[in-house]
Amino acid sequence: YNLPEKAHVVLTIYNTAGQLVRTLIDREVEAGSYSVVWNGQDESGRSVASGVYLYRLEALDRGFVETKRMMLVR
Repeated sequence: YNLPEKAHVVLTIYNTAGQLVRTLIDREVEAGSYSVVWNGQDESGRSVASGVYLYRLEALDRGFVETKRMMLVR
């Protein structure tokens, strides 16, 4: 993701039932370009099943929210 200005960023993964699977980022981030790799594990460190998941990227103090689908293939 690209961040034009410093912001508090939250990046979360949800299953298709809308249940939180994992929070990858929840912190203040400087402006710049970033990439994030999810290892396919939930908050407890257990591997999740292959399938469709949603990721939600928020820049809280900028009012930006984006949700997209992704496929986890094992």
